Amino acid sequence: MGSISLRNAGLVAADTLFSNLNIVLADGDRLGLVAGNGRGKTSLLRAMAGQSELSQGDIVRSRGLRVGYVEQDMPPASMTMTLYDMVLSALPEAERDSDSWRVDVVLDEFETPAALRQRPLSQLSGGWQRIALIARCWVLQPDALLLDEPTNHLDLGKLVQLENWINQAARNIPVVIASHDREFLDATTDRTLFLRPDASPFFALPYSKARLALAELDEAAELARERDLKEVSKLRKQAAKLTNIGINSGSDLLVVKSKYLRERAAKIENAARAVHKERSGEIRLGNSGAQAKVMVAFDAVTVATPAGDKLFVIDKLHVFQGDRLVILGRNGTGKSQFMGLLHRAMSGQEVPGIRVSPQVVPGYVDQAMSMLPDKRSLLDYITGRFDAGDQRSKSLLAAAGFTPEKQERPIGELSFGQRARLGLLALRLQAPNFYLLDEPTNHVDIAGQERLEAEILTHGATCILVSHDRSFVRGLGERFLLIERHRLVEVDSPEPFFAAMAAEQSLAGGLAAGSR
Repeated sequence: MGSISLRNAGLVAADTLFSNLNIVLADGDRLGLVAGNGRGKTSLLRAMAGQSELSQGDIVRSRGLRVGYVEQDMPPASMTMTLYDMVLSALPEAERDSDSWRVDVVLDEFETPAALRQRPLSQLSGGWQRIALIARCWVLQPDALLLDEPTNHLDLGKLVQLENWINQAARNIPVVIASHDREFLDATTDRTLFLRPDASPFFALPYSKARLALAELDEAAELARERDLKEVSKLRKQAAKLTNIGINSGSDLLVVKSKYLRERAAKIENAARAVHKERSGEIRLGNSGAQAKVMVAFDAVTVATPAGDKLFVIDKLHVFQGDRLVILGRNGTGKSQFMGLLHRAMSGQEVPGIRVSPQVVPGYVDQAMSMLPDKRSLLDYITGRFDAGDQRSKSLLAAAGFTPEKQERPIGELSFGQRARLGLLALRLQAPNFYLLDEPTNHVDIAGQERLEAEILTHGATCILVSHDRSFVRGLGERFLLIERHRLVEVDSPEPFFAAMAAEQSLAGGLAAGSR
């Protein structure tokens, strides 16, 4: 039996991230860890893995427990290694020759093509790099598994495969998953912990059900706080009245009683805590407007790789003002190439078959936030690119969740979540009326995702979206375009595509299990 116990666990950085955590995770428990960017998820996972210390409390692991921790970032030193060698390097050097078969077994579990195994990680997609991190951890046969944002960069097929793998291969050990993917949490966890500075609510429920229970808890807490504050107001009015009467009548007893009422009111007020509000920095968009009915028209457009290999063809397509289109397709079918091609056309480059209205003002975000210069500071980037002025730029960055000291740091030192927030701020400052969003929710926490979705819906801007986040696609999509058999076709709903991907992975998982 393996277990991990948190006893009065707490962590203080610049402020308190969490405190008084008391949880026991045993074999088969699968915990979803939910909090905003920078609110302690990674720090807690690292402490549970034994890689860092808490500010208070203890973490107790059962004797001999081997904890596997899959971090968010690929170690830079690993990028020159092949996928196979990177996984092999996890084994003790003395065992690599005799136990190399374990690497093949694990890579087979993740259906890794033979051709990819000998490629340097620097030449592989972010999704395959993520699989390499998980495989490197799993080859050591851990007794507990900690996953930090495991779905980032995965396409839908690999995401469903990972869900199935967690529910099968890792079903008998404790698993902790920090993720911003709501549907992934629902599919893989049966417990949820919402990290908060004071009390961190825990529910023996998957994310969506836990979120409803949390809303009820917060609502009850808010009502109790309102009652307490009304009581405070009442006591202070009574105290003021008794003070006046006591002074006018010369009654020391009334003055003493008035003091007691004021002290009682102060105690109730100090105990009345404000309900926690999850913040992800200010995410705001807009719509600079346009009069054109048709924003973009496609006619016999071929989307190809940088090397010129044909990916798919668009026969005819009109994008109307206010449309919210989602591009669906398997990994490698050309979704990002399409977004890049359209962005170039919107930026003034002539692309055969694409007609862009002169009124289009594009706002483009790619998966890597590549428009952000690593060496410039946040403040220098915002003031220099958008001519917002020093004080205005500082205010904008502060509203986006960047403290004054962080504003002077190079962008390259930011976490992925912080880079995403900065990228979305830059997107807003472009004042676009047409959004091109390629995986915009990568590294954006749940509160930020919901805010981004609400902003797009509220402002009615035209939008083309590529995303593997099923909750985000369902909440935002209005028209759905599927890359299928080397053509782009419009479909009524994303659900058949989602179902087909799930069925393919279930079949592949069954065949793999049968072969073992």
